[in-house]
Amino acid sequence: MQTTATYLHFPGNCREAFAFYAATLGGNVSFSLTYGESPAAAETPADVRDKIMHARVDIGAQMLLGSDVVHGRYEAPSGFNVMAGVDEPADAERIFQALAAQGTISMPLQETFWAQRFGMCTDRFGVPWMVNCAKPLPAGAQAPQKSAA
Repeated sequence: MQTTATYLHFPGNCREAFAFYAATLGGNVSFSLTYGESPAAAETPADVRDKIMHARVDIGAQMLLGSDVVHGRYEAPSGFNVMAGVDEPADAERIFQALAAQGTISMPLQETFWAQRFGMCTDRFGVPWMVNCAKPLPAGAQAPQKSAA
């Protein structure tokens, strides 16, 4: 079985971001390893030993992965969004409000031709998000089929 997941980089606040994502998206931090806990701890500079080398948040059957990028190598994310898909408009409202708080909204959460609610924001950690609560498919319509690639 193949999977894909989003791997996010942070400038030193991965632990805080992942705790926020777990709480906001109804998941849990299932793994977290600091640079100081790694086999390379002895060679790790003291100022980064408490930073996250690798972490995982499980959200239902999905996951987010991430780490702190150290020594000035962090670059702000661009060219993508993390998508939070939900079934209920109330969940879209709650999640969007939490993600947008202390961040920036690029498209307010609203009804669109494809969604009961859709909005785009960049959260306070600099991660770009889309929140989507799709409209039900019309009677007789079928969801796209998975390809056997």
